[in-house]
Amino acid sequence: MQFKNISLVFLLSFSIFIFIACTDDGNLTDPIIEVVDTDTAFTKTIEFASEDDLIITADHYHVKNNLPVIVLCHQANWSRGEYAEIAPKLNALGFNCIAIDQRSGGTINGVDNETTKRASNAGKGTAFNDAKQDINAAIAKAKELYDTTVILWGSSYSSALALIVATENENVEQVLSFSPGEYLGTVKVGESITSLDKPAFLTSSKSEGNQTKELFDVIPSDTKIQFVPNGNGEHGSRALWEDKADNAEYWVAVKAFLGK
Repeated sequence: MQFKNISLVFLLSFSIFIFIACTDDGNLTDPIIEVVDTDTAFTKTIEFASEDDLIITADHYHVKNNLPVIVLCHQANWSRGEYAEIAPKLNALGFNCIAIDQRSGGTINGVDNETTKRASNAGKGTAFNDAKQDINAAIAKAKELYDTTVILWGSSYSSALALIVATENENVEQVLSFSPGEYLGTVKVGESITSLDKPAFLTSSKSEGNQTKELFDVIPSDTKIQFVPNGNGEHGSRALWEDKADNAEYWVAVKAFLGK
């Protein structure tokens, strides 16, 4: 059955997901409307527009429509593939996830960063700070899809951006930051998060503990946690990968923060 000129579709346990088609230069064309049964878990790759209309690629890990959603952001030179192992575990804890390709990235776990390719082809900047608009767009998309709690999660450079975005964006209710630091050049993270009053979880490898504490100490939130592993740990969200020696203690800390 085909539907043309659809203006409204609300069917009990169904919701509408709008997947944006794009041209080769990464600009918007006409939207494609797809109806998905929101009671059925799925994983699929989606696309949506950043604040400058560059198309962002993301992996959407859906569990149930009324559960919170976590926006997952990768580290430098990587992609949404950083979360291929992590997101399903977060699903099992009761969280929908959207793992995005920011425009500053590359390849990890066999997953290319499609947003980086589009940005490069369009002559757009791919520096760390350029990715901030992608994170804000992903939060807006998450809020559109679920209209519920949005949790922001960053890794390395994106963990620094995540703290800043969480400070500024009213749709973020909690933030997790894996190995934050002053990675953003003239944008000083410590100066940008002095009004962050939301629940915040900061962690790192053991050797990065002091630089993380410098940022932790300026956050005024009444609900903030800095986790430093007993072992050496890892840089960024890969600390949670199964092949990392200290992943179990990181998971205990993450679950405690998320109330699981």
